[in-house]
Amino acid sequence: MSRLVFLVAIVALVYLLLKSYRRPSRKPHAVEVTEDMVRCAYCGVNLPKSESLLADGKRYCNEAHRRAQANDLPS
Repeated sequence: MSRLVFLVAIVALVYLLLKSYRRPSRKPHAVEVTEDMVRCAYCGVNLPKSESLLADGKRYCNEAHRRAQANDLPS
């Protein structure tokens, strides 16, 4: 009787090992795309480069800050 219990335990152990090896492996983490951050020339807030406005070689967070900076410059 003890041989039967031992045999069942071995079979169960082999089954669990095989099942764990057949499990699909975890997918590697997707590569996150990063983007350069820039600072608004008027207020100093940091924002992604793609969301900024470029004017006269400077980056701005919105059109109002671009206009305000342009109005502050001496003629």
